[in-house]
Amino acid sequence: MSGVVESRLAELGLSLPEVVPPLASYQPAVVSGRYMFTSGQLPMVDGKLPVTGKVGAEVTPEEAKDLARICALNALAAVKSVAGDLDRVARVVKVVGFVASAADFTGQPAVVNGASELLGEVLGDKGVHARSAVGVAVLPLDASVEVEMQVELTEA
Repeated sequence: MSGVVESRLAELGLSLPEVVPPLASYQPAVVSGRYMFTSGQLPMVDGKLPVTGKVGAEVTPEEAKDLARICALNALAAVKSVAGDLDRVARVVKVVGFVASAADFTGQPAVVNGASELLGEVLGDKGVHARSAVGVAVLPLDASVEVEMQVELTEA
């Protein structure tokens, strides 16, 4: 039976994807005390990146914003894989978004809004968070966006 958060995902026409397997030696998410930290999540869909390249060159800011939404969904899947239930999320504390950017691209905050807006749509006030949006030269697999987050959990 799905919980409140997964019911909200369904209302939005979204479903939680399978957890993206790690590309190297790390875990998708770990817990320390009441906090969970996800590894950086790429916008993988069915094991592939739907788009690659730098934002502001091969990838439009609008495409990148959609990719950030996918990253946030993948991060929620990582949270569920460890917490067991997304209803255990007390709040999203921090989101960090990395945007592979063309040299003159400065719209990283608008791109990472894709992740932030999705978390707000799905979690309501629990999805409001602190955030960093960082432009970088390149990301793994030539991904355009990568998102990680920290969440506070309720007791099991």
